[in-house]
Amino acid sequence: MTALWTLSLLLSASLLGCLAVTSPDGSPLPHNLPPSLGTNSSDGSLSVDLPMALRVFSMDYHHVQAPFEIVLWIMLASLAKLGFHWSGRVPAVVPESCVLIMVGLLVGGVIYGVRHSAPPTLSADAFFLFLLPPIVLDAGYFLPGRLFFENLGTILWYAVLGTLWNVLGIGLSLYGVCLLAQSSLGDVSLLHCLLFGSLIAAVDPVAVLSVFQEMQVNEQLHILVFGESLLNDAVTVVLYKLFESFLRLPSVSGLDVLLGGCRVVVVGIGGLCVGLFFGLLAALTSRFTSRAQVIAPLFVFLYSYLSYLTSEMLHLSGIMAIVTCAATMKQYVEANVSERSNTSIQYFLKMWSSVSETLIFIFLGVSTIQDIHMWSWPFVTSTLLLCLIWRATGVLLLTAFVNKLRRNAVTFRDQFIIAYGGLRGAICFSLVFLIDDFPKKRLFITTTIVVILFTVFVQGMTIKPLVELLYVKRKKRALPTLSEEIHSRLIDHLVAGIEDVVGYWGQHYWKDKFEQFNKKYLRRFLIRNDRQASSSILRVYQELERREQRGVEEEAPPIVDPRSQGRPLLPEEMESIRRILSRNLQNFNNKQTPAYSRHTLHQDTLVDRTRKPLYRHQSLGERYSYNTITHFQGEDGGLSEPQRVRTGLSRSHTVCSISPRSTLLDSSDSAGPAQTRSMDPKAAREDLVSPKHQETMERAARKHLSFVLENEKQQ
Repeated sequence: MTALWTLSLLLSASLLGCLAVTSPDGSPLPHNLPPSLGTNSSDGSLSVDLPMALRVFSMDYHHVQAPFEIVLWIMLASLAKLGFHWSGRVPAVVPESCVLIMVGLLVGGVIYGVRHSAPPTLSADAFFLFLLPPIVLDAGYFLPGRLFFENLGTILWYAVLGTLWNVLGIGLSLYGVCLLAQSSLGDVSLLHCLLFGSLIAAVDPVAVLSVFQEMQVNEQLHILVFGESLLNDAVTVVLYKLFESFLRLPSVSGLDVLLGGCRVVVVGIGGLCVGLFFGLLAALTSRFTSRAQVIAPLFVFLYSYLSYLTSEMLHLSGIMAIVTCAATMKQYVEANVSERSNTSIQYFLKMWSSVSETLIFIFLGVSTIQDIHMWSWPFVTSTLLLCLIWRATGVLLLTAFVNKLRRNAVTFRDQFIIAYGGLRGAICFSLVFLIDDFPKKRLFITTTIVVILFTVFVQGMTIKPLVELLYVKRKKRALPTLSEEIHSRLIDHLVAGIEDVVGYWGQHYWKDKFEQFNKKYLRRFLIRNDRQASSSILRVYQELERREQRGVEEEAPPIVDPRSQGRPLLPEEMESIRRILSRNLQNFNNKQTPAYSRHTLHQDTLVDRTRKPLYRHQSLGERYSYNTITHFQGEDGGLSEPQRVRTGLSRSHTVCSISPRSTLLDSSDSAGPAQTRSMDPKAAREDLVSPKHQETMERAARKHLSFVLENEKQQ
């Protein structure tokens, strides 16, 4: 642990040294010029002189300045993330995002103290074009499709209407605050307040994912919060650009408002169509990668990023495009490429998104140390309170309506977590720097930073204790079995059939129609013939196998319930138990167990005849307390076929004797479960009254012999 933080400090010092090489405006300092350069011209301009002697060692930092500093920033962020996970009990108390922001604040403060100028900030272009796409791509590719589409109506309800509620509520309320404080906030217009409300209402999926993944809440709550934050960004970015366009107009008319509403719809649907197109194109391309599996994962990243850039170029929603592209191509790409390629895609996406997320939080802390802050108590405190109030009221009102249409109602505890989990992050921080210069822009930047720090530190650190205090349902760690998936699909088909019979077009009806269309057209066209699953059960099994492979490393350690009395089983113990049970079940299924009834014992030809028989010994001192069935043996100890038929014994009965002489075995009709009586009653009476039998009985030694069941395996 100490070594990790030492490396972090060394990297920080190296980064400071690299930044000290350049001036605050980014131009190289004069003393860094190579010694071979001199002022030979009359006007003092630089000219190149021939070197006086060959140098053994030289340095040209400006040649590698940009990639070198990028690598140092990534290394610093990665070491800070690694140190966080090795810091003992800190991860159980403080979220990872808080620690990374604190590291960024420390580095930014040191840079500001050394250079006496503002440290480098995270530009909006770098965030939206390079850091945000990997995070959204990872979220879209690993999106739980079943949960997402089952809750799609509620997610859209929160993301669209909830965002409009927050934007209009916060914007209009802040305009009222500005009217009340005319002396200090009188120059803030209504459109500026609405513009600020559109960016401050953006719930950041990066911050939400980093906090909620650590808590392991139940699947429904997680998908509602995550889906709402993901689509909320698309809506807020569109509204931000809309209000920004209104500010640049000389006047806003009713027609402009109507056209703005149409633009919001076009931007959202356009991004959806662009993502769908590139997703299908990526699936079709992956069909022909059987002879070049090495580059198969590359098409996943290229087509996804291309969909995002194309949408941004056309002024459409890039977030909607990349999420749709990832969710569309996933099932077809996984079916076409090999397992190694699937593993490469999964690990690269996780690594890429983790690095981007870490850099975002580091730069949030670094960019906070600035000279451009402006403080206003009424505006800052009002913004903070209004964000909490309008989000809470919006969640309560919208949930009260949507619960009337849902089968599984959203509980009050889940509503509280949804309202309290509206964390702000890098999206609103990047958008506030894009505002055109006006007198109160610095106030907007300061207020945005305060809201981000409050939501990430205060709400992010207290939401986990609140989840435990309210006993919010946690996520099931166990993966669904094949039987559960089959029964779940059976119920889906059953409900779809019921909806079709009663004439109700619900979600199961449309889901069944899409599955039929997908199976009949899309899968045949987008998946190779040798990868077509012969049955849906096999396809489900393959999906469960892939989910189990990536779930072992990805899932967090299980949350210990304080109400439980015993120690929960560790993941290694659960996996060991599962392997043992699976192996024993497979051995039991492969075991050739002979079938016999209580009346007849049939010989199984598959049983190994050379196996040592199992003897059931009986006491020789017992007197004749039960009737017997007599078996005759010859001098060689075996039975002749007529005698075997007369006594009614089957071939599975064999008698063991210690004497070569013929012996007698008496057995009762009701002696035990191993004894069987299958002889003809009339033949038995003839044998009993026969003089030959009586003579044999007098000469035979009265010894008890045991039955040997050859078809019973020795345990």
